[in-house]
Amino acid sequence: MATGQVLFHRFYCKKSFARFNVKRVAASCVWLASKLEESPRKARQVLIVFHRMECRRENLPVVHLDPFSKKYAELKTDLSRTERHILKEMGFICHVEHPHKFISNYLATLKTPPELRQEAWNLANDSLRTTLCVQFKSEVVACGVVYAAARRFQVPLPENEPWWEVFDAEKSAIDEVCRVLAHLYSLPKAQYIPVCKDGDSFTSSNKSRDSQTQPASKEVLQSGPSANNDTVTPKAASTLINPESGGSKNTMVKQALDMLKESKKGDDDPKSMAVEGEGREEPIPSKSEHRTEASGERNKERDKERERERERDRDRDRERDRDRERERAKARDRDRGRDSDRERERDEIDKDREKVKDRKHRSKDRGKDSGGHSEKSRHHSSRDRDYHSSSYSSREKDRHRHHPYS
Repeated sequence: MATGQVLFHRFYCKKSFARFNVKRVAASCVWLASKLEESPRKARQVLIVFHRMECRRENLPVVHLDPFSKKYAELKTDLSRTERHILKEMGFICHVEHPHKFISNYLATLKTPPELRQEAWNLANDSLRTTLCVQFKSEVVACGVVYAAARRFQVPLPENEPWWEVFDAEKSAIDEVCRVLAHLYSLPKAQYIPVCKDGDSFTSSNKSRDSQTQPASKEVLQSGPSANNDTVTPKAASTLINPESGGSKNTMVKQALDMLKESKKGDDDPKSMAVEGEGREEPIPSKSEHRTEASGERNKERDKERERERERDRDRDRERDRDRERERAKARDRDRGRDSDRERERDEIDKDREKVKDRKHRSKDRGKDSGGHSEKSRHHSSRDRDYHSSSYSSREKDRHRHHPYS
């Protein structure tokens, strides 16, 4: 809650109460603060609580807010829209530092009684009802709160060496904090003052209020001419006289003269004519109506442009999808061609391998056959050599026998 109050003060330092609804800004600040303090709450919970609070404060019958109703949808969209306004105005810098932690540290160093700590804590909570959180740093607010609590309980604080200088504060700033708090407690009970132009209700939306005012204005415009006609008809009825009603000719002449005089007076009196003309003329629309009409036309034109852009984006997406499908089909065809080429290469490689294997088997068989013949030829050649050598030696012996040398 403290963080939400600080965000609330920061936002309205830049924006007007008349432009932004206070109740809806408060709900958005609480919703944003729950996120900043790492204790998030759902939008449904925030809306139900604020709706119930308004019903009780305005003495209205407490009705459950249906999360599936049109009112709830409008409140939820307005809650998120207001949150975006807050973040935009703050430049998305939402760091909040409260004086409460400084109070506990200061009083712990000063060794004060627990009653003084509780009083200082209460004063820090009440200071969030003022703009002190925006005017001064949290350290200065903490020093001012401690000083005010010590004055109430009449607890002396060290002044020979001023204690506030240790905490980076000035005496003038502390006095200003005490003055603002004293003025706050002198004020009467706070009351809500409606100042927003668009309406100050939390539950009713702007659209519903516009829809209520438009039929009322139409009824007024329709009832205006009829009222004028009703005011004119009695005069005409009083002037017209039925000749059968027993009236004499003199009375009829007098009445005709009176009618002529009245018509002359009406012609001579330009003011009365102007008043009648103004009464008959249609009411001139105010500046706010002109602005609402212009803003409505602008919103319609923006919606049309957005629809056109969306259609263009859709057409572009469709064309991109078609191009992607074409590229995918081409890639599939390429992959199929590559797969067929790979299969052919594999078949050719397998055929080559089989041919190589056949050649190896044939060469082995030929090697075996050639090896057998060579061994046989070698065996026969050795036999022939032995036979020739033996035959030669026998011939030599025989020759020596028959022809001995002398």
